[in-house]
Amino acid sequence: MTITTTGFSHLRLTVRDLAVSRRFYDTLFGWDVAVEVPADADAATRERLWFVFDGVIYSTPGGLLGLRPVATGDDGFSEDRVGLDHLCFAVPGRADLDAAVEVLDALGAPHGEVKDIGSMLLLEFRDPDGIALELSAPKG
Repeated sequence: MTITTTGFSHLRLTVRDLAVSRRFYDTLFGWDVAVEVPADADAATRERLWFVFDGVIYSTPGGLLGLRPVATGDDGFSEDRVGLDHLCFAVPGRADLDAAVEVLDALGAPHGEVKDIGSMLLLEFRDPDGIALELSAPKG
């Protein structure tokens, strides 16, 4: 028997510097914050929001995406290790990919060119921790 799923619920990325990562994700995507611990939170609030891990959880169109700032400064992402290979977000079309290139350039974020892979268009890029990300759009 298999487990029936109804979609994506949440994903958390481990990052080195929350302020740097938030600036990147806020500028690129502009998602609403679903949950974060207020800077002036008391002990009871921090206990209640333990699952945020002093990071931030965004509300994205497909589910929740969290940033957890626990990686050491010398750590780095590799899609060649066990774990995440990459994360791809869908966008409506080619114009959105071209606009993303401009935002990524303004952020100084490494990225490739928009690629036609036959079934869709892809834009590969990296976040400040080197996490491999993509945007995909339907052709046409």
